[in-house]
Amino acid sequence: MSKKSKITLHIELDENDVPQTISWQADDAGIDGKRDADAMILSLWDKDEKITFGIDLWTNKMLVENMNILYHQTLLKMADTYNKATNNFEVSEMIRKFSDQFAEKLSLLQK
Repeated sequence: MSKKSKITLHIELDENDVPQTISWQADDAGIDGKRDADAMILSLWDKDEKITFGIDLWTNKMLVENMNILYHQTLLKMADTYNKATNNFEVSEMIRKFSDQFAEKLSLLQK
């Protein structure tokens, strides 16, 4: 039997279409109710067009230092996901190394 899960995004925009609030909830998240976020990066693969559609949003509360951390963690997550999906450890390590360089350049990691 198949299972369905629902993920819902709630975006509140100001008069200039700038996100003021971002929240989400998911049936399988293990938490009750909505969770707030200051930024999101969503990529969707269109199998027919063979292109990636993206939705990248952030509120005016998102600090640059937190955006740097978000991108660093996203790069690491991409490396893990790529390795899991392709079993190509060599290329996933390339992504991790770039992530390390990114973090070093922005002084994100503790020495």
